[in-house]
Amino acid sequence: MLVSMQGALESGLLYALMALGVYITFRILDFPDLTVDGSFTTGAAIGTVMTVNGTAPWIAVLCAFAGGAIAGTCTGLLHTKGKINGLLSGIIMMIALYSINLRILGKPNVSLRGQENLFSNVSTLVVMIIFVVVVKLVLDLFFRTDLGLSLRATGDNSRMIRSFGANTDVTTIFGVALSNSLVATSGALVAHYNKYADNSMGIGMIVIGLASVIIGEAIFGSRTIFRATLAVILGSIIYRIIYAFALRVEWLDASDMKLITAVIIIFALIIPTIRRTWKQKNIAKRRTAEMLASLDIIQPGGGR
Repeated sequence: MLVSMQGALESGLLYALMALGVYITFRILDFPDLTVDGSFTTGAAIGTVMTVNGTAPWIAVLCAFAGGAIAGTCTGLLHTKGKINGLLSGIIMMIALYSINLRILGKPNVSLRGQENLFSNVSTLVVMIIFVVVVKLVLDLFFRTDLGLSLRATGDNSRMIRSFGANTDVTTIFGVALSNSLVATSGALVAHYNKYADNSMGIGMIVIGLASVIIGEAIFGSRTIFRATLAVILGSIIYRIIYAFALRVEWLDASDMKLITAVIIIFALIIPTIRRTWKQKNIAKRRTAEMLASLDIIQPGGGR
């Protein structure tokens, strides 16, 4: 049980970077980016192939970061300069990346077994805690800069920010590139952790990322950037813990995990609505009680 919980914690931290990338596009930019399914594999492919060919693992991960940024930039350019719908831009790039990733890998899957990887001779949990905390703090600081504030404003009200002279095309492209660079980095780390890269390993990543974001926000809230990024990271960990518990249920198979993910997302979306409704009912009851109490106080002195 402890081993499975440690594995869930490690997986949660590995996928937390991907969840942070999804958070940037879907929450900060309000951009429905489906490039994630392709850029995750791009990072895994670059990180694996370069490591197999003798490149230092940390350099391979940095190159995966750059590869994801390029993929995100292409999506952003299709949307801003090509005037293609954001959702369609992501779908087009996701389809293109399937072939590109296969080209990078050279075959459907590449193994890292027998090769030195980023987690060789070190604790995966310790490395990932340090790495994720550093990335979180850097993102928190970035969103307080002028560019970060412009990025947030572009997602909130692009017309308003344009009226102040900001170039929303640049901020959109940068935001999508940053998002996919984090996603690709997560892909490279997961490939090193699993010791292989597969051309289909990115399928469904957008759903997992959204599940992490929604779970985190539903439980921990997102009033500030610091709290929101922390919620996303914790949401990713909680999702993986639920996943690990689900795998231990005898009548559930690994093939049922997508259905479980859908159920988790449904509950994560419904719970805030139930809480909001319950809170509103309590407020209404309290106001009604206060009004009745005030009428009882006024009536004895003012009644006839």
